[in-house]
Amino acid sequence: MQVYAITFKKSDWVPNNPAFPVLLYRSVFLTEDGSEDFARLFTSHGWQGVWRNGVFDYQHYHTGAHEVLGVGKGQARLLIGGPTGETFSVKAGDCLLLPAGTGHMNLGASDNFEVVGAYPVGQHADIQTSAPSKGAMETIASLPAPETDPVNGPTGRPMMKAWCS
Repeated sequence: MQVYAITFKKSDWVPNNPAFPVLLYRSVFLTEDGSEDFARLFTSHGWQGVWRNGVFDYQHYHTGAHEVLGVGKGQARLLIGGPTGETFSVKAGDCLLLPAGTGHMNLGASDNFEVVGAYPVGQHADIQTSAPSKGAMETIASLPAPETDPVNGPTGRPMMKAWCS
């Protein structure tokens, strides 16, 4: 598994995160259907609110939670980091850890595309589609790093190195 840390500055109306980079985990699972594997993995590492679906086809971000997205099935092109962000091609087995404030949207996906999402304990996602208020920016900036890496657990080096050092 390879892990990449990508930092995004503000992009048009999307704030992105001032402190934490996006983490892209490539090939967490080598499978064509890893949805159940991701659900078990995230839950075992203390992440909550596990859901399965796609990624919205409009630019949005969350102020109240960091979000992990494990690609369980299919493939997609996702625009991460707001309107001027970066396009990533993801496939079954890949995973993204998006810090609060990070813009994301689906630019196109296979018919069987499915992601498994989850959030750190005590955090709850909202859906924002416009520029943040001062209060929303304060909420984004005040969210702590999760206690555990959603992929590697409490001693998960990629998240701990990128978010906690």
